[in-house]
Amino acid sequence: MSVAVLVTGATGTVGRHVVDGLVRAGASVHALTRTPERAGLPAGVTVFRGDLEDPDTLRTALSGVDRLYLFPVPETAEAVAGMAREAGVRHIVTLSSISAGYNSGDFSGDHHRAVEKAVEASGLEWTHVRPGEFMANVVNWAPAVQDENVVREPFGEAPSVMVHEADIAEVAVEALTGEGHAGAVYSLTGPQVLTKRDQVRTLAEVLDRDIVFEELTPQQARQRWLDRGVPAEVADWLTQPPAEHAVVGPTATEVTGRPARTFAQWVADHRADFAPA
Repeated sequence: MSVAVLVTGATGTVGRHVVDGLVRAGASVHALTRTPERAGLPAGVTVFRGDLEDPDTLRTALSGVDRLYLFPVPETAEAVAGMAREAGVRHIVTLSSISAGYNSGDFSGDHHRAVEKAVEASGLEWTHVRPGEFMANVVNWAPAVQDENVVREPFGEAPSVMVHEADIAEVAVEALTGEGHAGAVYSLTGPQVLTKRDQVRTLAEVLDRDIVFEELTPQQARQRWLDRGVPAEVADWLTQPPAEHAVVGPTATEVTGRPARTFAQWVADHRADFAPA
């Protein structure tokens, strides 16, 4: 069955993969981005200028679609879900976070659960895709790896079950194009438990380079985030000791039937990001 989908955050880390997957599935795709002139999306995709922080900019893009992939912006999620209902959308797939299910009251969980609640209250069918930590966060290491062959991070022994952005997108595409996903909550982890030191070793092995891990104190890491312009509440959250949730759980395989991608595969996919400048 052919579907028409609006993808918000269409040029983002996951959004680009969602667009590509929908195109391969034969869906009619509307893509929302703040910068259409730099979108670089596949032929056949209808690109609209818009911003989830300004819901009125979505009206044209919502016309003629019956499913919505929603990037999480809690401040406007209720308004966007209401506009989607008025436009005839039947099903919303939210990009959420595994932290939304922890009931821990942390920054990430509250942020994403607010979006989920707004979507659920809309009266539309919904599916929540809740990935754990993105492998793509490792791109933040690229400048230091390029220039110095070093990674500087806190909590070197903290375990993580990072997930590849392509796996997240494939679950979202399945929920957007298939049947039987209404009311489902898909929590996703990667297929391995890895510490930051493990990740650096894998990075070095795949890139065939000597890369050193230097552990920062939480205070040093917090100051680095603040220097980069990260809001204080986010910096505080980022530099808290990781919660003990590093257990391999459901992976994309359970929805897509395909093996979950490893971190080594992610590094190979992103080799160019770490090439010396």
